Parts: sequence; C-alpha cells; structure tokens
Amino acid sequence: MTRTIVESATKTAIIGFDQPFCVIGERINPTGRKKLAAELEAGDLSTVEKDALAQVAAGATVLDINAGVVYNSNPNPNETEPPLMRKIVELVQGLVDVPLCIDSSVPAALEAGLEAARGRPLLNSVTGEEERLEHVLPLVKKYNVPVVAISNDDTGISTDPDVRFEVARKIVNRAADFGIPAHDIVVDPLVMPIGAMSTAGLQVFALVRRLREELGVNTTCGASNVSFGLPNRHGVNNAFLPMAIGAGMTSAIMNPVALPVKKAAIAEKRAEAALAGIVLPEDMDDETFCRLFGLGSTLPGPGKEMEAIRAANLLMNNDEASAAWLRFNRPAGGEGDGRRAARSGGRRRA
Repeated sequence: MTRTIVESATKTAIIGFDQPFCVIGERINPTGRKKLAAELEAGDLSTVEKDALAQVAAGATVLDINAGVVYNSNPNPNETEPPLMRKIVELVQGLVDVPLCIDSSVPAALEAGLEAARGRPLLNSVTGEEERLEHVLPLVKKYNVPVVAISNDDTGISTDPDVRFEVARKIVNRAADFGIPAHDIVVDPLVMPIGAMSTAGLQVFALVRRLREELGVNTTCGASNVSFGLPNRHGVNNAFLPMAIGAGMTSAIMNPVALPVKKAAIAEKRAEAALAGIVLPEDMDDETFCRLFGLGSTLPGPGKEMEAIRAANLLMNNDEASAAWLRFNRPAGGEGDGRRAARSGGRRRA
C-alpha cells in the first residue's frame, strides 16, 4: 500500500489507501481574505492563531500554511513572502502539534518554510510546468519531503482528464529522475466546478482511480472547487467527499470548520421571533438562541463536511472498531469538542 508520511516534531500523519482520510486545513491563506491579508501586512497574526487552533479542534490532520500576501507597501512577493512564511510557520508549530503543508508559488518562500518547519512537512506544490519542475523538485530532494503535484503544465489546465493524467505521469517520472519515490508524490488531479462542467465529478472519480491503479500515488484536491458558483455548497461538498473517498482519494485541502454565526444574523432572527410573538427569556444568550433556532453556533466547530468524511472512513473500514465515529458523535463530544476548545482559547504546544 502506498503511504505518504508527513510529520511534525511530535506527530505523524499518514496519507494512504488504507488510512483515514487526511484533512489538510486550508484557512491559513490570505487569498480572497482581505481582512487577513491586511492583518498579515501589519504584522498581526491573531487570526492565524485562531484559525490554527480552530482547525485542529475541528479535526484537521495537517495545516496548510500560505503567506501569499501582496503588500501595498512592497508588491514584490519574492522579498516579502519568505520572511512572512517563516514567521507563520514558527508561530503555528508552537501552537499545535499537527504536521504542516508549506504552500507557495514563490520558491524562496517554500524554502523558508522548509527551513523553519520541524519534522517532515508536505510541500505545496509542483506542477508540470518546466520552470516549476526545475525549481521545486530539487527542494523536495534536498529536504526529503513529500510534495503535492498539480496536474497542469505549460499549456494550462486541460478539460480533458486524459491530458491531466499524463501531466501527473510526467511529474512522477521527473521526480523519479531526482530519486523522489512515487509514494512521496500526492497528485491533485484538479477538480473542476460542477456548475460549469456537468461531468466534473465523474471525471475526477475516474482520474483518482487511474492515479491509484496505474501510478500508485496518493491524491488530494481543493474540495470546495467542485461546488463553486452553486447554492448550498456544503450540500454538494458533503456528497462529493465520500464519493471521492470511495473512488480512492486519500486527502483534501479544505476548511474543516463551521464558521460562527454572525451577530447580524442573530439579531435578524431575534427580530423575526419577536414579530412572530415568540417570548424568550430576557437572559437567553446568543449561543442558546442559535441552537434553539437551528442557526448553528456562535463558536467555531467541525463543519458538516467533517461529519461526511468520518462517516466515509467508517464505511471504508478505515475507522478501527468505529472508535472515531463513536467519539465524534458521543453526547459530550463530537462537534462540542471543537467549540469548547475554541471557547477555552487554550494553546497546545508541540
């Protein structure tokens, strides 16, 4: 069985066909998060700290670290990203004990993250583009780490799954030239949005099976890509993940956290209740109110996708004695564990 080993200073995560699905938490990434990007440029890492703790409490196996901020004061990421990457890696591995995934399009930032990370992090990523292969594969060999291989090349992202498979084969073969074994390549076959391509789901399931059977590699994806542009994205994601796991996918880069209900939504619902003549105790707090009216929680906790993944682990016989499923659903545990961890604000140090 193919097994990809990712390690922190004290903890090992195994990505493999016979292992529980590996959840790579995606939240520490300023892409599309203007508030986080502004905080990072200002040297404020408080949101990074909260995101690290919340994702691990929700069940993330590995944490992705991306420092891709385009500074207003200096738009050159080759200068700004490496020191920021090092700073974030050092902070996060002081807070949580899970392994890290060093994520950047800037080779110098990748190396800065590798230098700062303890253990054996996952590197994200290499593509089939010649320039990228020449810059990233030597880093993979030098630091003896596994790498995410994305199935696009100098021609871009193909809509033809056969082309994406051949790009993956090319990367695996080029890695072998550097002495990098196939078990250290985690292929991202690229999930297309189902709203734009109706066969996107079928394509990726078939690709994952081929990658497993013909190349013997583990796989990953940006899980939420499949639902981009659609309503009820969680509903689509919840169906996609177990189906992908059934096809042989072994990890995903995703958000494991159900985000807290916003104050505005709570206020709106309270107003609706009052208009409907519902009389509530004056001292009812927001958390009790949210649970009573099915809004969710005021605290971060495991998202519904995590429930779907744990159920898939159970059905795929990757949950020994059903222990993880029972623990996740016990009355005093499950989603409550993540919320209590977020409420306490306690830090776990490696």
